[in-house]
Amino acid sequence: MQNIETTGKRPQRTMALALRFQGDDQSRVQARLEELESLISTMGSEVVSSLIVPVRQENPATLIGQGKAEELKRLCEEQEIQCIVFDHDLSPRHQRNLEEATGLCVIDRQEVILQIFANRAMTREAVLQVGLARLQYSLPRLTRKWTNLSQQKGGVKGTKGEGETQLELDRRVVLHRIDQLKQELAKVEEQRQIQRKSRREGSLPIGAIVGYTNSGKSSLLKALAGADILVEDKLFATLDPTTRKVKLSGGYEILLSDTVGFVSDLPHHLVDAFKSTLDETKDADFLIIVCDASHPDMLACYNTTIDVLRSLDCAEKPTIVMVNKMDACLEQFAVARLKSMVDGPFVETSVTNRQGLEDLEHAIEDVIHRLRPNGSYLIPNDRHDLVAWIRRNGTIESIDYEEDGVHVVARLSGRNEAYLSTLIPKR
Repeated sequence: MQNIETTGKRPQRTMALALRFQGDDQSRVQARLEELESLISTMGSEVVSSLIVPVRQENPATLIGQGKAEELKRLCEEQEIQCIVFDHDLSPRHQRNLEEATGLCVIDRQEVILQIFANRAMTREAVLQVGLARLQYSLPRLTRKWTNLSQQKGGVKGTKGEGETQLELDRRVVLHRIDQLKQELAKVEEQRQIQRKSRREGSLPIGAIVGYTNSGKSSLLKALAGADILVEDKLFATLDPTTRKVKLSGGYEILLSDTVGFVSDLPHHLVDAFKSTLDETKDADFLIIVCDASHPDMLACYNTTIDVLRSLDCAEKPTIVMVNKMDACLEQFAVARLKSMVDGPFVETSVTNRQGLEDLEHAIEDVIHRLRPNGSYLIPNDRHDLVAWIRRNGTIESIDYEEDGVHVVARLSGRNEAYLSTLIPKR
C-alpha cells in the first residue's frame, strides 16, 4: 500500500475527483464529492481542488480514458497537486495506468478510509484489524511498488522475468503476515466473546448505537451516560466499541454501546476485519439508529446504515430511529420523508442542546417493555432469597406480601424468566 500520509509539517496537496456516469443525479454526485473532501481532510491531506468528471462508460485501462487522464495531469501540474483521490473504486490496473499517465500518486476512496482507520487505531484489536485490512487491500496492488518487474511466466527454467523472484518474495511476506494477523485477531476475539457472554448473561438490556459516521453517536452515549468518552467532529472518531451503563430517568438501567460509524461503500476488507467489533451490534437487544439532519443526503446515509445492518443480519432487531442535529437541520422535507419510511419509534433531537433526549429515553423504555413484558410471580414464604435474586437480575414493578407468599410483578430477560419458572410457577 502506497504511503499517503502527510510529510513534514505541510499537508499533502490533493485533488478530490468524483465520476458522473450517464443517469447519475448531479446532487448525489456532489454530495459524495463533499463527503470525499471530508474524508481526505480527516486523513490529514489538504484538498486543493475538487472536480466532477463526466464519463460515458468505464475505460478498461484508465477508467476515465487516456484523453481525460492527460487533461488531469495538466490540471495537477498547474495546481502543484501531489495526489489524486477518486471517489470511484479503482482496480489495480486502473491505479497503475493512471499513476503512469499522471506521474502522481492515485488512490481511491477505499484507500483513504483505510488510512484514516490506520491513523486512528489505538487499541491492540483496532491496530490488528486495520493492519489486516490494509494488507488484504495491498496484495493485488504489489505491482504498483514493483513497476519495473516482469509478470510471472510459465514454469520452465529460464523463462521467468528478472523481477519475479522479488515479487514472489514480497507476496509470500504479505500472505504470511495476513495469516499471523488473523491468528492474533482470533485470540483477541476469544477474549471479546467472553466479555460479550458476561453481558448477555447479565440482567440489563443491551442497546447499540449505530449510524453513519459523524452523526453524533458518541455524543449521544456521553449525554446519556455522563461518561468520559471521546467526542470529535471528525469522521470515524470511534473505532473501538465503548459500552457504558446508562440509568434512564424512569429508573431503568441498560448497557449501551457506541460502535464504529458506517459509510457508503465501506471497503469489504474493513467489514470483514472489523467483524468482531460489529458483532457488538449483533449481540444487542435493540438498536438506536442515529441520523444527521445536517447532512445533505441524510436519506442515503440512513439507507447505507440499513444495508450494513442487513449484511450483519441485524435489520429485524427492535429499532429506534433518532434524527440528531435538528438545530442545524438542512431539509425538513428529508426528515418528514424519513419519518414516513420508518415503521417504529422516531425521535427528533439535538444532543448538544439536550433537546429530545427525554423523548428518546421514553422510546427506549417502551422498547424494553416490549422486550421484557411484565411477569407475575408468587414467591413462597420460605424463598425470600428469590425476591433478592429478582432484584439483582430484573426490574421489580410491584411487590405485595400476602398470606400465601410474596406477589412480585417484574420484568426479566427471557433467560432469567425461564430459570425462575423452573423454580416457581408463573401466576
